[in-house]
Amino acid sequence: MVAPASAGMPDELRSQNDDSFQIKVGEFMVVDYAEPHLARGRRLLRKHPEIAKLFGRNPWTLPIAILSTSGQLGLAVWLAKSEQPWWIMLLVAFFVGAFFCNANSAIIHDAAHDRVSRSRFVNELTAWIANLPDIIPVGSSFRVYHLKHHRFQGDPEFDADMASVAEANFYGRTFLGKLAWQFTFPIIQSLRTNRFIKNGRISFMTPWVLANWVVQFSVDALLVWYASPWVLFYLAASFIFSLGPHPVGARYVQEHFIFHKNQETYSYYGPLNLVTLNVYHHNEHHDFPAVPWNRLPEVRRLAPEVYGNLHIHTSLTKLWFRFLFDPTVSLHRRIVRHYRGFDNDASEARAQAAE
Repeated sequence: MVAPASAGMPDELRSQNDDSFQIKVGEFMVVDYAEPHLARGRRLLRKHPEIAKLFGRNPWTLPIAILSTSGQLGLAVWLAKSEQPWWIMLLVAFFVGAFFCNANSAIIHDAAHDRVSRSRFVNELTAWIANLPDIIPVGSSFRVYHLKHHRFQGDPEFDADMASVAEANFYGRTFLGKLAWQFTFPIIQSLRTNRFIKNGRISFMTPWVLANWVVQFSVDALLVWYASPWVLFYLAASFIFSLGPHPVGARYVQEHFIFHKNQETYSYYGPLNLVTLNVYHHNEHHDFPAVPWNRLPEVRRLAPEVYGNLHIHTSLTKLWFRFLFDPTVSLHRRIVRHYRGFDNDASEARAQAAE
């Protein structure tokens, strides 16, 4: 089910302090205006042309990926070869491994936007290296779907970040249902891609994706041969914690679940950004995808009249608990829109008309 919103693009600066806003429980909110970031980014560039100087790439992301991946894989091998008990592995995965995986997902994210190098190969290589501790190949396929998420935010036909009505209804609004969703999120994310394969909107298999599979599964086999299958147990636990049942996993609620009227994207500026490459600066990233992770805080500094007036999340732990225990917060708490036609020009035209 979807709950209709008023026609026209909302002014996020005029109405963002309306705390009386409530979304109808158990329904998506469907709107008839384009995603807000393209238009807002253009307005900000006209007002603050100096933001364009932040566009570019950060080649240091590749060595950071190597260090982070080496640390996580080294820890996994040590835990397996020293035959640590499974519960010790789970504790280490929760308190250490999840942070490695979350940082690496931020690296994969920047590589998908070509913010590491001008070379497609270097960006893909960076994503593959950061992907290695995840045990399943997602480095190259993430690029395929994530770029569509930016162009068609909120459109179930193109946006893999959106739950389907069936998925949202299945997991529901209870604590156990939402906890189950978090634990199964890696599987759910893979299943979401089937709808794009079926509707023919997005082609999944590319030579880059195939190469990613070969690299990933080869390293998995090498790790099992060198250490033991327990290495995969620790890595899988770390990956699952990083995506869901953990404060850093609240990122997937923080980014686009709606909590205030006329605002569908949220940032978090707390200390976890220090160990996750500023991945929680989500409004700034969506407004300016050409800005690499290390310069995102500067975007906020240059435009305080915008980012200082948007609602933010101040605690990922509190957000995680609210998601789990508040029955009004479920997978339905998203804005849905439908772009007519597989054409980015249509998205841009909607954004321009909304200004």
